[in-house]
Amino acid sequence: MILSKYNVKNIDPDRASLPDTSVFELPERVLQFGTGVLLRGLPDYFIDKANRNGIFNGRIVVVKSTSAGDANAFDRQDGLYTLCVRGLDNGTRVEENVVNASISRVLSASTQWDKILECAHNPQMQVIISNTTEVGIQLVPDDIRKHPPVSFPGKLLAFLYERYRAFGGSEQSGMVIIPTELIPDNGKKLESIVLELAHLNGLEDTFIEWLEHKNHFCSSLVDRIVPGRPDRSLQLEIEEELGYHDELLTVAEVYRLWAIEGDAAIRKQLSFAEADEGVVVEPNIDLHRELKLRLLNGTHTLSCAPAFLAGCETVKQAMDDDLIASFIADLMLTELAPAIPYQVDIDRAKAFGTKVLDRFRNPQIQHLWINITVQVSSKMKMRNIPILLKHYSDSDTAPRLFAFGFAAYLYFMKAVKQENGQYFGKLNDQYYKIQDDMAAHFYRRWNNLQPAALVEEVLRDKEFWGGDLSQLPGFTSAVQEYLELILNAGPREAIELVLQKRIAV
Repeated sequence: MILSKYNVKNIDPDRASLPDTSVFELPERVLQFGTGVLLRGLPDYFIDKANRNGIFNGRIVVVKSTSAGDANAFDRQDGLYTLCVRGLDNGTRVEENVVNASISRVLSASTQWDKILECAHNPQMQVIISNTTEVGIQLVPDDIRKHPPVSFPGKLLAFLYERYRAFGGSEQSGMVIIPTELIPDNGKKLESIVLELAHLNGLEDTFIEWLEHKNHFCSSLVDRIVPGRPDRSLQLEIEEELGYHDELLTVAEVYRLWAIEGDAAIRKQLSFAEADEGVVVEPNIDLHRELKLRLLNGTHTLSCAPAFLAGCETVKQAMDDDLIASFIADLMLTELAPAIPYQVDIDRAKAFGTKVLDRFRNPQIQHLWINITVQVSSKMKMRNIPILLKHYSDSDTAPRLFAFGFAAYLYFMKAVKQENGQYFGKLNDQYYKIQDDMAAHFYRRWNNLQPAALVEEVLRDKEFWGGDLSQLPGFTSAVQEYLELILNAGPREAIELVLQKRIAV
């Protein structure tokens, strides 16, 4: 039996928390750009919970923005999916299965753009959510009259322009737009790009005034480990327990936070915030953002290459490995926490970091390192380089573990094979896919440069990093030495030597 609207009545309510059939009649109130597991595991979770409590009473139209991936499972399952919450809550083990009914339908931007624009005519549509990864919020010269526009900001602008025309620029037709991409001030950045695109497209001044003053772009931060669909054996085990098949089954940890920048008026519009203490609507969310961005995500970014290259498939395996766990903990607590580029008490930062390490140890979450490496270059730039610069504002010596993590990242990006525009590295005679927009650059560099020269070229790439990292005292030599160490001794032995401080910089 497959999960669907018509089969819900046949599911044992003792095995999963089921939606009331009345939820299927709720109006569409949210437009969501992105089908990924993070959105399903956090914003959609909160909206579903609010609907169950009779608070928000609205469903989500999901826009599949890219051609990658298959959205047919959403159609086959009427938008339903099971969120399996696993972990510890104040020392108590939690295992909760929730059939989420927040999604009304999924529309493809490439083939159903007219239907997406029709949603702009719905007076009850009031919220827009996005998660298009860090590379999605970029200014791309875009014609919003295309069907569809190329970029996410272009699609968003086209939708808002359609809404403006549908309602004559009324105050009530303005939207609350909440990007969840892990970029500092993501709301402000998205707004600036959309406004610039409006000017580039020659849109009328009255629309631009409506766009600026009747819509609210709210910066936000999402924090929940949602590795997504479990491996096949665990999938089958859970499905046997549930009594049905679910192609969209998603696993998430217990901890959850969606911090949204907004005032009391915004909070009133986002009434789903009342359903769960994990939704925080505050005028300033900088502290929430910095702690999460630098210590959880930043640690992931600097650890994914060392852990993966050392033979750990998942974060949990790395935390069960004394050597790798020591590297991750030392990196986070001794180098990243003291260099957060924000005014934060070091004790609070370390306390937050300690909780993050406990979350990494969650036995129920199988978070694959190879998935964390996706777009690792842009993640390194946005999450970690500000920490590196802050470190050098207080010190003139290279941060050892940071430099090692960076060297391992360079080694991970060593593609040995190119097929159909895709790049593959090799580890223990097995190929792994490098999913990174900089993969072609690294393929060229590794084929044409010796390791020391490669390090220098990468660090001098001002266009990418926003500055010349080779000018940081001792950083180039540290990365060069650690890259040579990884190449000669192997990743695991190199980590051991670095932790023993036998290799001085």
